[in-house]
Amino acid sequence: MSSNTTPYTYAQAGVSIEAGNRLVKAIGPLVKATMRPGADGEIGGFGGFFDPKAAGYKDPLLVAGNDGVGTKLKLAIDYDRHDTVGIDLVAMCVNDLIVQGAEPLFFLDYFATGKLENGVAERVIAGIAEGCKLAGCALIGGETAEMPGMYAADDYDLAGFCVGAVERGEQLTGERVAPGHVLLGLASSGVHSNGYSLVRRLAEDKFWKMDRPAIFDPERLLIDTLAEPTRIYVASLLPLVREGLIDALAHITGGGLLENIPRVLPQGAHAQVDADDWDQPRLMAFLQAQGQIEPEEMARTFNCGVGMVLAVTPDKVETVRGRLEDAGETVLTIGRIAEGDKGCTVRGSAGTWSAREDWEAVHLG
Repeated sequence: MSSNTTPYTYAQAGVSIEAGNRLVKAIGPLVKATMRPGADGEIGGFGGFFDPKAAGYKDPLLVAGNDGVGTKLKLAIDYDRHDTVGIDLVAMCVNDLIVQGAEPLFFLDYFATGKLENGVAERVIAGIAEGCKLAGCALIGGETAEMPGMYAADDYDLAGFCVGAVERGEQLTGERVAPGHVLLGLASSGVHSNGYSLVRRLAEDKFWKMDRPAIFDPERLLIDTLAEPTRIYVASLLPLVREGLIDALAHITGGGLLENIPRVLPQGAHAQVDADDWDQPRLMAFLQAQGQIEPEEMARTFNCGVGMVLAVTPDKVETVRGRLEDAGETVLTIGRIAEGDKGCTVRGSAGTWSAREDWEAVHLG
């Protein structure tokens, strides 16, 4: 009978502490670049500090959110598009905070992988830092987990956690929304970070050539149009929210227009959206045609070119539109608030669909 006398090590099991230490050192400058009042921009401790008073708040309510990127990560992994999924991660969190009227203050990430490849991890975290800069929040910490056997060597997953603040009494709750409000939409930058399981299924079944120019945009590769990061709306919206020009915001994520708009409406308010009031982006038209996707399914799965919806009183519409366009946004008039059960109806030349408060979509046409 023989015995193995070779000492076991963590590295032998597939985990490199040295690689983790090198990554922390490499991302230090990225983290410092996100420093803002209230945060010191240093990492390496067991937790990150943030001082709301130093950020200018007197009596803040804290608002927290977390999210991931979903199966869009598979596109990044399969096609070496690691530089922008970090922006997606931040966007999915901070856009959820601004709809509460909250300024994003600080962000933490969780990066899990089968084998830590610092080149990939640094690119991902550089994107996270860029997203934080776009949103005006500090990257104050995170966690990197190397887990062989849990993930394939080249795979990784991401989660993000963000905390924001709003002065007590200034938060957006949707209670100010009433019949007569106008619904404005801010154009999306693409698919954003929802619906990619369907996108990937189409890509596989229809044999898309990702490294070829897109038929709807010959100046760009198809993979680059699909990997376009989620637009971050914080910098454009925060000044208007603080001035009381916007009464409610809805971030259009999973569930699309039908299911997200009702989340910020009070009882007795029904959103009426006219899908014929804006041109469907060519990417969305491509997806719909490739999958012969019914309009109702489009309205529930994708953002259909609208990444954020605003409820504004009629007398403030032109002011809000002008300010947002000056900030670089494309502003669309997409509908209005009417009396009725809390919910949303999307009408267009292809039919009419409605979502009630219980989020069940019903075909009415």
